Amino acid sequence: MKLYIYEHCPFCVKARMIFGLKNIPIEIKVLSNDDEKTPISMVGKKMVPILQKKDGSFMPESMDIVHYIDKSNGAPLLTGGTNPAIAAWLRQVSEYISKLLLPRFALAPLEEFSTPVARKYFSDKKQAQIGDFKEHLLHSEGLVKKISNDLRALDKLIVEPNAVNGELSEDDFNLWPLLRSLTIVQGIELPSRVQAYRDNMAKQTQVNLLTSMAS
Repeated sequence: MKLYIYEHCPFCVKARMIFGLKNIPIEIKVLSNDDEKTPISMVGKKMVPILQKKDGSFMPESMDIVHYIDKSNGAPLLTGGTNPAIAAWLRQVSEYISKLLLPRFALAPLEEFSTPVARKYFSDKKQAQIGDFKEHLLHSEGLVKKISNDLRALDKLIVEPNAVNGELSEDDFNLWPLLRSLTIVQGIELPSRVQAYRDNMAKQTQVNLLTSMAS
């Protein structure tokens, strides 16, 4: 099987997580961010992640991939319930988090941006959505304080370092990719439970953090 991704993409991280958690081998293929032709030829539109199954067929949509792989061997791992407070927390931070993350992704040495054209494709598209990256970087200090404060609230919601609610659930697949993305931002104050959860899940899922690229 092959999984087509972007390194920065939190939806791709969701799909990658299940392979690591279940210790199922997967070939990772990073697409260039400006490559529209390849994903369109697979699933009809430009999107990732895309799973190429053993039979050669293609499956898009991160959580569809997660559930397909989780149930593939008759021993599903996602057996826990969700906590509405986690969803509420994610909605709250989603109002501003892209202003911290997208400008830094655009500068990072990620494989999907290995050409200037690919990097410009991403920057132009995302700046049209959220505004000038340079302006957001200039105002990072306030946003770093804001996310640090919100992470203190999240700290109280984390039950166990190996599963946010004590048992693996969809909440882990929604929360951990964001915490992984935040490792590209310098200066964030991480409470102890959040840090233990973030680092433990990185080991369990076998998905790299972005700390070496932090700015």
